[in-house]
Amino acid sequence: MAEEETGHERTEQATPRRLEQAREEGQVPRSRELATAAILLAGSGSLLFSAPLLGERFAALARAAFGFSRDGLADPGLMAGLLGAATLTALGALVPVFLLLMVAAVVGPAALGGWLFSSRALAPKIERLDPVRGLQRMFSMRSLVELLKAVAKVLLVAGVAVLLLWTLRGQLLAIGAEPAGPAIAHALRLVGLSALALSASTLLIAAVDVPFQLFDHARKLRMTTQQVRDEIKETEGRPEVKSRIRQLQRQLARSRMMAAVPSADVVITNPTHFAVALRYQAGHSLAPVLVAKGSDLIALKIREIAEAHGVAVVSAPRLARAVYYSTEIDEPIPAGLYLAVAQVLAYVFHLRNHRRGRGPAPELPPELPVPDGMDRPRG
Repeated sequence: MAEEETGHERTEQATPRRLEQAREEGQVPRSRELATAAILLAGSGSLLFSAPLLGERFAALARAAFGFSRDGLADPGLMAGLLGAATLTALGALVPVFLLLMVAAVVGPAALGGWLFSSRALAPKIERLDPVRGLQRMFSMRSLVELLKAVAKVLLVAGVAVLLLWTLRGQLLAIGAEPAGPAIAHALRLVGLSALALSASTLLIAAVDVPFQLFDHARKLRMTTQQVRDEIKETEGRPEVKSRIRQLQRQLARSRMMAAVPSADVVITNPTHFAVALRYQAGHSLAPVLVAKGSDLIALKIREIAEAHGVAVVSAPRLARAVYYSTEIDEPIPAGLYLAVAQVLAYVFHLRNHRRGRGPAPELPPELPVPDGMDRPRG
């Protein structure tokens, strides 16, 4: 109970991140019984289905090995030639069996746990040299299960072998009365059938071993409550770190925003509580784009930068609030504000010409067409 209260009992299922880390370290469920059964079934199955072909090949091999002329006995290289030819013939007959065994040897182990190559699994682990842990592994539940599996395999395979010998005793005795060719094919077929039956018996062991390996793998990766909490903190970030990151992000965004104020065409103010900076580039954008906005101290800073760089500052309270609430940084203004902003930009462009002595002093309309509701917070 004390362990459960302090959170040291591994009662929690492994999280996806824990499973991913275990896989990177080479810890995946594996069943040697399943791999062994796959190899045995592949070998015995290929032997059974290729028995007629193998019988013909080995019969031909026997005829070639023993059917030479008397004159050839004087040739010192005859035996070496016959041995080479016999080897090539045997290998050619067994190549399909070898290929199928190779595929089974690769696919069988990956049937549970999938494909995996991890260099961490090859790294030496000093804790494996610990005699105390070695004794613990020797007398662990896993060792007991492995012992029971070994005993069960011996008893099961021996029982199936005895049953096969008793069932096939008549055919085994009849092989001696058959001609050489059919006898070889018959013997190979019986061997393949017996091997297939013995191999199939190992599937019973694998059917028990696979669920146990999955359970044991999940048990090993169980986590304590504290480990789960720590992982959540590491994944989502500690509150103080996240707060600091958000603060830095806001500072960086504010710095970029302030740097864009000198490129604005006009700064529209509330006049003291809000300030928005707009830029319009004909041919590049369909509508003016908001490059900076802020309230109170930030609004004051925007006005100061604008005045320092000669950007026109226009007081239009409703329009300033409408742009502030309806538009985000680097976004064009909404269609409802086109006419009002166009009048402000026209006023600014005429004001520039007036200052250069190219026209009369312009006047800003006293009431700008701002749709109702846009000068208030949304939602």
